[in-house]
Amino acid sequence: QVQLVESGGGLVQPGGSLRLSCAASRFTFSSYAMSWYRQAPGKGRELVARISATGGVTSYADSVKGRFTISRDNAKNTVTLQMNSLKPEDTAVYYCSAEARNYWGQGTQVTVSS
Repeated sequence: QVQLVESGGGLVQPGGSLRLSCAASRFTFSSYAMSWYRQAPGKGRELVARISATGGVTSYADSVKGRFTISRDNAKNTVTLQMNSLKPEDTAVYYCSAEARNYWGQGTQVTVSS
């Protein structure tokens, strides 16, 4: 069946960086926009960043603009979220998604704390 597998989460100090990756399989990855969402404890799921199918168009939540960068490699069926200047409020479980098909990964925990 379809798989979206996130990796790269962990514990990082404020101001640090993490790079999340999502490996996709068993669907036509290059045909779909991909997104990263996050969900903090006690909060709803929030869209963080989205990238078009070809990678030519990206968009970001205001809270992460200038700090996070989404990219994709359609040859490798991967989507990546580079997160810099991390803040404690970025702490959440991060999910990748192909929303058009309602495909979701299992999530990866990001904790920003000193």
